[in-house]
Amino acid sequence: MTSIKPSRLLAAARRTALLFVLLPLAAWAQDGPQPRLRTVPLTAGMHVIQAELAITPLQQQTGMMFRRSMGTNEGMLFVNDDSDVRCFWMRNTLIPLAIAFVADDGTIVNIAEMQPQSDQSHCSTRPVRFALEMNAGWFTKRGLKAGSKLRGAPFGN
Repeated sequence: MTSIKPSRLLAAARRTALLFVLLPLAAWAQDGPQPRLRTVPLTAGMHVIQAELAITPLQQQTGMMFRRSMGTNEGMLFVNDDSDVRCFWMRNTLIPLAIAFVADDGTIVNIAEMQPQSDQSHCSTRPVRFALEMNAGWFTKRGLKAGSKLRGAPFGN
């Protein structure tokens, strides 16, 4: 068994604490859009979506901030390891978006329309792992609502 000096433990604890302080600040300090993320195709009925995958905490915190446009059938899929009630806001997001909260099997749980540059929270009505942001009105224009099904690799279908 090896022993670790208390001074090394204290230094490691300080570094860890600093990381937890600075990581959230990275999103606040963000002053431009993040580069395009890796995409995955999803389908909603006959509609094909090219969804950027926001997987890491920093990718998710930055999301669509500071982007000025998004293609008609482009979106951002937020992927989490576990199911929880997910809430989103639009601080520093310049374009209006709609968000679908999605169950593990691709079923849309609920949809919310979100206004740019707003701190209003939009939450899932039950625990989910996924949230898909699209241009405002995208789901409504295609007749998609709670209970509609998305298909693609993230949903296992």
